[in-house]
Amino acid sequence: MQIVRRIPVKQVLTPDSRTKLQQKFQERNTRYENECRQLAFEQKKLERKPGVSREEVRKRFSRELSKRKDQMRWLDYQLKQLNELPDGSELETDEVEVIVEVVEGDLWQDVMDDQAIVVKDGIVIRAR
Repeated sequence: MQIVRRIPVKQVLTPDSRTKLQQKFQERNTRYENECRQLAFEQKKLERKPGVSREEVRKRFSRELSKRKDQMRWLDYQLKQLNELPDGSELETDEVEVIVEVVEGDLWQDVMDDQAIVVKDGIVIRAR
């Protein structure tokens, strides 16, 4: 039987990867800021529409804005970590889904043990 499992992707910090990660995090942050502005605009537009519950619109948009702001806080945390960690450190940057083969007799602990993909300068150096 096969199951789908999420595992982290870790980046080994080098001067080159640090620069690329900073750019990536800043681009994502900018994208979330733009989405927040767009959501606020859409919220105002919907609130003015007749026959639409303002309270429902506020609740729905509030949830979406909250999600974006949480992502922005997470990116800020990752940027802070990126600037504090020395070269050679591993920083969790993503998460991917993998298919794991499970057969009768496998130890569940082994199937669920910590696994990760470690990347250095764009090259996978370890998949455990």
